[in-house]
Amino acid sequence: MADLSGMGLLRNDPELAARLIAEAERGDMDAQYAAGLIYAEGRGVQPDLVQAFFWLSRAIDQGDVDAEKLRRHVASCMSDSEFEQAQRLLAAAGRAMAPGPGAAGGRRRH
Repeated sequence: MADLSGMGLLRNDPELAARLIAEAERGDMDAQYAAGLIYAEGRGVQPDLVQAFFWLSRAIDQGDVDAEKLRRHVASCMSDSEFEQAQRLLAAAGRAMAPGPGAAGGRRRH
């Protein structure tokens, strides 16, 4: 399980952000949530809503209910293009979201 105790320091610590993202890539659910937050807020990396949505979706797949709330917020800030990019990333990772109402986890409303 990822050690998230240093999350408050990530704004100025790209190395810590990189370590958490590496743990997310290895499948750690807590690190996947952290990676979503890191990318959503630009903590140690450039803000990237596509990556944030991707990592939060991965955490949700493992049962992280808090990730669902944050993903809804991220989705509400995404452009249509960013949302499509996130869907392509998820599909490439073998996890496409089913279409339909609410399938976007709170996708932005027009």
